Amino acid sequence: MVRVTRLDTGRCELYLKLESQNPGGSIKDRIGLSMIDAAERSGVLRPGGTIVEATAGNTGLGLALVAGRKGYKLILVVPDKMAREKILHLTAMGADVRTTRSDVGRGHPQYYQDMAQRIATELPGALYINQFANPANAQAHEDTTGPEILSQMQDRVDAVVCGVGSGGTMSGLSHFFARAAPATKMVLADPVGSILADYVHTGKVGSASSWAVEGIGEDFVPSILDLSRVRHAYSIPDAESFATARELLLREGILGGSSSGTLLAAALRYCREQTRAKRVVTLVCDSGAKYLSKMFNDAWMIERGYLNRGHSGDLRDLIVRRHDAGLTVTVQPGDSLLVAYNRMRAAEVSQLPVIDDRGEIVGIIDEYDLLAEVRRPGEPAPFNRLVQVAMTANLQTLAPSASLDALVEVFDAGRVAIVVDRGHFIGLITRVDLLNALRMKIR
Repeated sequence: MVRVTRLDTGRCELYLKLESQNPGGSIKDRIGLSMIDAAERSGVLRPGGTIVEATAGNTGLGLALVAGRKGYKLILVVPDKMAREKILHLTAMGADVRTTRSDVGRGHPQYYQDMAQRIATELPGALYINQFANPANAQAHEDTTGPEILSQMQDRVDAVVCGVGSGGTMSGLSHFFARAAPATKMVLADPVGSILADYVHTGKVGSASSWAVEGIGEDFVPSILDLSRVRHAYSIPDAESFATARELLLREGILGGSSSGTLLAAALRYCREQTRAKRVVTLVCDSGAKYLSKMFNDAWMIERGYLNRGHSGDLRDLIVRRHDAGLTVTVQPGDSLLVAYNRMRAAEVSQLPVIDDRGEIVGIIDEYDLLAEVRRPGEPAPFNRLVQVAMTANLQTLAPSASLDALVEVFDAGRVAIVVDRGHFIGLITRVDLLNALRMKIR
């Protein structure tokens, strides 16, 4: 438990319970153990069996930790908006990960929960462990998380702020505090697009839209969810969640995930609204190390409109990786082709601008150039050849003021657009960059 000291908490003391420090890196380790133990006790999970689950990643990691130690096979169905780091982590732990669509709702065959249930039904001896309806989920938090919070806070907790994915954390904590400290208030943090905050306010199940925060928010009310003690609910936009998580790292030195940003943003709102001092607890649900390629990546944030860098009203607004912002991956003419290849792979790009010692663009090298050069007969070790022999030096550039039609003409000619302002390289624009800008405009 760590007190927030460098963010504005109003009159309140705000504390963070670092669930990110669990072995699997999230609060879901608790329910992974609890649900498997309960399934073993009831006899529905037998030695050598297969566990199937629908997950945003962290429950899968908790299950993988326990399943690996106990010898169970594990199949996980994961929505395609989940961070790549989570999927790689799950695969490395031996889980069979099936990725499905994140743009469909319950009842659709590609909805992740329906798909997981179908897999378990079709696979002999498989158990759909179903965190959304599994009472052992909430019981884990009633038995462990709640008592830990109360003990760590010396029995003085005025409010607990948490989110809802499957409903286990909110329900388990609600049940514990109702018994052990009934004056403690439960506060819901919910992403904009989820139905749950509105459900708390109105008692009606509305229509969900999309959100980018992972692990919390729902388009239905899970059967294990108990919201009866929740009197305050905050809807937090994705941009605020991501910005708050980044600020948590910058100001407090704590690397939390996207849902942690949502919870902290709601907790800060709650604290600042209070007219008398209160002791408030929220959770760092998982580690931000699982989101380094997403919300801690400036290019990803800019591309999706979560990071505002101002508008120029010209082609500069389409450049995601601005050179003057240090976001462009480049090579120099004297670098080897191996250096160019490695940088393309590391940055997951297909072309690199070639920048000389003066900082000016003198060429561009892409995968086609690399392949053509290393296959050309001649001296051994072709990857040791220099970028300057393979790059395209005859460049056609666009000024920032060029029209959209001029940009499309560049694409129609099979080239990437190179934007230069009075001799200074600004950045590259690809077809994907233009498509993304058009998508953001009509969203």
